[in-house]
Amino acid sequence: MTETPAPRAQAAEIQHRLSEGLGRIDPHHRLLGRPVAYRIIDGTTLEITYRDVPGIAEAEVRGVKRLIGVECFCTVAPQTAETVLVRFVVSLK
Repeated sequence: MTETPAPRAQAAEIQHRLSEGLGRIDPHHRLLGRPVAYRIIDGTTLEITYRDVPGIAEAEVRGVKRLIGVECFCTVAPQTAETVLVRFVVSLK
């Protein structure tokens, strides 16, 4: 199943808001400049994954959620002994 243009456009808008606003809400550059991947799953869900993150505070997670602008979920998982993966899952409905 391929995604419709509407979810792709919504995902592009979210990506633009993050690239424009991340510097303002990430003063310690925990996410800014880290490898990030955007992936649309089943045409209805956007997964945003930041890798090699040294750590993240709850205030930074809330800031990213505000930039995303729609309801989303965040998970943080160990990647290495020093870094974590930060994943945001966004419904594109």
